[in-house]
Amino acid sequence: MRILHTSDWHLGRIFYGIHLTDDQAYVLEQFIRVVSDVKPDVILIAGDVYDRSVPPTDAVKLLDEVISRVVMDCKVPVLLIAGNHDSPERLGFGTRLLARQGLFISGQPGDNLAPVIIQDSHGPVYFCPIPYAEPSAVREKLAVPEATDHDSSMRSLIKHFTAAIPPGARTVAIAHAFVAGCESSESERPLTVGGAGTVDASCFQPFHYVALGHLHKSQKTGGDHVQYAGSLMKYSFSEANHQKSINLVQMDGAGKTTLEKIPLSPRRDVRCLEGYLKDILAGPKNGENREDYVMVTLKDTGAILDAIGKLREVYPNILHIERPYLFEGGELRGPRGDHRHISEMDLFSSFFEQVTGVPLSGEEAGAFAEIVESFYRQERRRD
Repeated sequence: MRILHTSDWHLGRIFYGIHLTDDQAYVLEQFIRVVSDVKPDVILIAGDVYDRSVPPTDAVKLLDEVISRVVMDCKVPVLLIAGNHDSPERLGFGTRLLARQGLFISGQPGDNLAPVIIQDSHGPVYFCPIPYAEPSAVREKLAVPEATDHDSSMRSLIKHFTAAIPPGARTVAIAHAFVAGCESSESERPLTVGGAGTVDASCFQPFHYVALGHLHKSQKTGGDHVQYAGSLMKYSFSEANHQKSINLVQMDGAGKTTLEKIPLSPRRDVRCLEGYLKDILAGPKNGENREDYVMVTLKDTGAILDAIGKLREVYPNILHIERPYLFEGGELRGPRGDHRHISEMDLFSSFFEQVTGVPLSGEEAGAFAEIVESFYRQERRRD
């Protein structure tokens, strides 16, 4: 059986004020081409299909187009679960009707939670779509008072699913969770405060493959068969070094799996640049795209007039500038004594050293003295 595993599309995402729907459509066009070329038996989307519970109209239209082309044109069934960004009620609307067309949506735990069975030449494979759910919802829906945190809730849901699966059958789980010990990114919304939001990888011991969503970096945990596919695109500058991809999983008749990561190429990459202004203004190198979404860390120590305006002439999609030099030195301290009896030069020298971490040079002191003298000269003229 050939399985395509993807997650965390976050359709409708806004990145530093930029609506990413067109960029997402560009990458999803590649996804559809992969589906057409690979001809998988099933596609798994492991949650956070939307970026927020009430997605914008353009995001809904994009999902409708992509899923319609996959299910109706490519004739590939899709199993989709809700993530913590999605509204389970909205996402799960029309579930029974859509399942007849090959789209299986699991919005929230309930009485209808049951494995989805898909056949290949070796027989049935039991897919367990486990949507994201708060522990309180799991306790209520499944009547399991022991579901007090995300780990115990996940174990309760898995127990519910596996009870309906014959011994020795091939099994796949689709889940949206934060597995303890994995690497997170800035763009992920925390599930809870503290450690109660994590689950242990041992939860997934019963399955031959586990298709995870929530964490945006593609990674494995608890064994090669427990995998995060990662997000569709880079949604924070902390992900600049990530390679976004989809997982192509091949399962044999005994349930043994092999994994291939198929890379996705964005229309605009997310990159971090660091250096001096004059060097960065020299422009992209090594075939890099000047249209990329860029964060710049400037090493310059002097004053710069309209740095972002200058940089935008070279990188029109620059989104953020950092100047670490301006924040060196920590808490501001000044010379001891009554400030009314301390000279401007002493006050400024103390301020300069505290902010920059280095003493005021003779040349800089001369420039400051000249500015102060010019100010007083103008004051005297007015008087």
